[in-house]
Amino acid sequence: MTKRWFNVGKIVNTHGIKGEVRVISKTDFAEERYKPGNTLYLFMDGRNEPVEVTVNTHRLHKQFHLLQFKERQNLNEVEELKNAIIKVPEEELGELNEGEFYFHEIIGCEVFTEEGELIGKVKEILTPGANDVWVIGRKGKKDALIPYIESVVKHIDVREKKIEIELMEGLIDE
Repeated sequence: MTKRWFNVGKIVNTHGIKGEVRVISKTDFAEERYKPGNTLYLFMDGRNEPVEVTVNTHRLHKQFHLLQFKERQNLNEVEELKNAIIKVPEEELGELNEGEFYFHEIIGCEVFTEEGELIGKVKEILTPGANDVWVIGRKGKKDALIPYIESVVKHIDVREKKIEIELMEGLIDE
C-alpha cells in the first residue's frame, strides 16, 4: 500500500553556519511537529526517496521556524536542502481532541449557511493570530474570509466535507 504523506513545511533557505534551515511552516501544530527528537522526511527534486532527518533544535525567528537536524550540523551539509518539502506520513499525524481538525480535513469542504445556501469551498486557512481564518472560494465573486470561531462556525462534518456557518451581517461582501 502506498504511504500518504502530508506537507508540514518547506525549507526556503539556510540560516547561519551551524546547519540551521529556515522553514515556512504548513502544519497546524508546529511546536509538536518540530519538537527535538521528531523524525521528518524531506522530499527533494532529483531524489526518488525522501531523506529522513531528526530534529535537533527548533526555534522561531521572525516569521520562520529555524530547524537544525542531528544528521547535518553545518552550513555545507544543509545547503542542498533548500527548497525541500518537509512531510510526515499519515500514521504520524496523531489523534486530535473532539472539535479539532487538521487543515487538510477542512480545505475542500463546502460551506453553507444555516439556511442551506452554498457559499463556496474552503481553499486556504490563514493563521494570523487569535483564531484561524478560512478563505472561502466563491464562483464569480471575491473570496470570503470566515473566522473560525464558535459564534460563526456551527457544524463541521469532515466525512461529508460540509461546514455550516451562521452568516452574520457584514461577514461576506456580496
